[in-house]
Amino acid sequence: MHEKLNLQKQKDFSGVVYVQRKGKVEVEKSYGYANRSHSVKNNIDTRFGIASGCKLFTAIAICQLVEQDKLSFHSKLSECLPYEFKHIDLGVTVHQLLTHTSGIPDYFDEEEMDDFEELWEQNPMYLLRKPADFLPMFSNKPMKFTPGEKFHYNNAGYILLGLIIEAISGMAFSQYVEKYIFRKAAMVHSGYFSLDSLPANTALGYIELPGEELKSNIYSLPVKGGPDGGAFVTAEDMTKLWSNLIHCKLLKEETIKILLSPMIQANKNVFYGYGVWISKKPTGEILKYHVMGYDPGVSFHSAYYPQSSFISTICSNKSEGAFEMMRLVEEIILEK
Repeated sequence: MHEKLNLQKQKDFSGVVYVQRKGKVEVEKSYGYANRSHSVKNNIDTRFGIASGCKLFTAIAICQLVEQDKLSFHSKLSECLPYEFKHIDLGVTVHQLLTHTSGIPDYFDEEEMDDFEELWEQNPMYLLRKPADFLPMFSNKPMKFTPGEKFHYNNAGYILLGLIIEAISGMAFSQYVEKYIFRKAAMVHSGYFSLDSLPANTALGYIELPGEELKSNIYSLPVKGGPDGGAFVTAEDMTKLWSNLIHCKLLKEETIKILLSPMIQANKNVFYGYGVWISKKPTGEILKYHVMGYDPGVSFHSAYYPQSSFISTICSNKSEGAFEMMRLVEEIILEK
């Protein structure tokens, strides 16, 4: 497998590939630079931003609170949050927020905007440090469609889920996830770090400009991640997340079945559960459960393949690269 993956050097992949099966590491390989200005190379333990890849953490947190009978998947916004919204339907449920079927307006709608960086021309990214800071960016916009009508990927829905977690737990969202998910899963290197105070061994994200020039993404993302994206993990820590989830260390077995159930169809063979994508084979069998994230200077894929027990994680500190590397990994592991 290493030989085939080395082909990515020709495409200037920057990041880490980590593949594990039943506790045994099959591949651990790093490429490129965590800090190009100082020629610091990425290594297996480098932390990477994972963008929307961490919506799964938010979904797990909600499921934990449901297990504690502090809310239900059918709870409405009006029952969970003390806010009065001008246009948002307060009858939207937790289930609809989790499955991107709520119809609420988004602060970054891919149907209306192509460039994530455009957001920060009117909204200073350095002011966005907690979920409530995002509310002015979408709370006064009209609904997109009737709740439950269809699937439409929505970041703002996960911002509201984060606010629900804060309201119920009495903790800051990032503190809740770090205590009840990262620590329980022994994800000792992961966290919601601010871009202006990153810990050691954390990769800077890089955006390709015309020609071969690169710039860092420090002015292209919210300064601190939250419920819809922006945590930092190591590839090994993400593998621990899957393993602990599958082995019922974070949730009860019956809750895991709900979280991983195909709730809504996104396209032909791809469905969405709670914070997780689910790809099926043409036969209807589950091919993989996976999460992914793309931001300026970030590309990320991580998947669990239930039939073979492989867990693969690709972290990159460039805007592209993870998808192609995942494709190469899957060509190999799906043959086994």
